[in-house]
Amino acid sequence: MSGLLGYDIMGNTSRRTVLTHGSLLAAGVGLGATGVPPALARPGVASSRSLRETLIGAWRLVCSVETDVKTGAVDRPLGDKPEGLILYTPDGYMSAQLSAADRPNFESGDMYKGKPEEYLAAGLSYLAYSGPYYVDEANRIVEHEMFVSLFPNWKGQRQARIVKLDEKELQLSPNRPLMFHGSPKMATITWRRAIPNV
Repeated sequence: MSGLLGYDIMGNTSRRTVLTHGSLLAAGVGLGATGVPPALARPGVASSRSLRETLIGAWRLVCSVETDVKTGAVDRPLGDKPEGLILYTPDGYMSAQLSAADRPNFESGDMYKGKPEEYLAAGLSYLAYSGPYYVDEANRIVEHEMFVSLFPNWKGQRQARIVKLDEKELQLSPNRPLMFHGSPKMATITWRRAIPNV
């Protein structure tokens, strides 16, 4: 999969950055509420909350794994220790940010003055999208609608994620294979509830 077309903050197309190519993951990430309900903050405390209520908040990225549907080969495209957050807000919005660790800085220090190879490396090592989310409680599915996306092909799409969830760990997987590196793959993204920032 590929894509990153950069503009300056004011949307000035005369300062376009280069189009780079990146392998992007299937993952869900979202904008979260401040703090965690007390029942969710205490380990070992059972909760009768709905899936939607339990999702709300911030989750830190633990691992991102892609499995090739045809060969069974397993890949960790963001490395063994990726960084990121997925946030879910009470008013129905989410944001996902996934990153490889130790990404190199641009030599110029200017986000609009990078070298082509710097944009390429940045695009290959990061995934981000945000938008509304929708929860299917009965089938344990959350759908992410991409209002904005680093990979432009995803903009406007609504993608389902199968949810496995306990009070401290969240696992999200697409309901169908997605194309990564030229072959269909299933992605499994694991998150751990973030410590409240209060």
